[in-house]
Amino acid sequence: MELQKRLGGVNIYLVGMMGAGKTTVGRLLAQRLGYGFVDTDAVITEFRQRPIREIFAQEGEAAFRELEQQVLAQVSCYHHLVVATGGGIVLNPMNWSYLRHGIVVWLSVPLAVLCQRLRHDQERPLLQEQTLEERLGELLKTRQHLYAQADLELNITAKDTPETVCDRLWETLPNILKPTEPW
Repeated sequence: MELQKRLGGVNIYLVGMMGAGKTTVGRLLAQRLGYGFVDTDAVITEFRQRPIREIFAQEGEAAFRELEQQVLAQVSCYHHLVVATGGGIVLNPMNWSYLRHGIVVWLSVPLAVLCQRLRHDQERPLLQEQTLEERLGELLKTRQHLYAQADLELNITAKDTPETVCDRLWETLPNILKPTEPW
């Protein structure tokens, strides 16, 4: 397959807000590429044997972000992976040194769509303080310029399904890869 050959095993890191679909799209893309799949939040949850909301409550966000950096550092040593990252992974400048070892794709979802997707979610610790729209708006405002540093921004609408997002990503990825040189 041409895309897999051109990628040469380079990891693809999906970044974006919670509710953007990084995990769902990541699994589909990994399967299509024949890559492994890693969800950094799932790795942290498994390692700590408790949900992220408990880690936040008991240890604080700073401790969680440290765990997140450690997981990303380990994951970036491997190749042939699609990695779904936590929404705040872009906040730590050190994480960008790991992300830059691969291709960073921002799944950019409008605030209204994020609110619709997350309206019943009681598990996300960063959504417990204010109304959903206010909190997501604040988070997006502080992170948007960081997400924009991605190699590729894929704009997602309410009509998109995970499959259509994966299809568009599949079609768009070759456009950001260096052309293959005939030898």
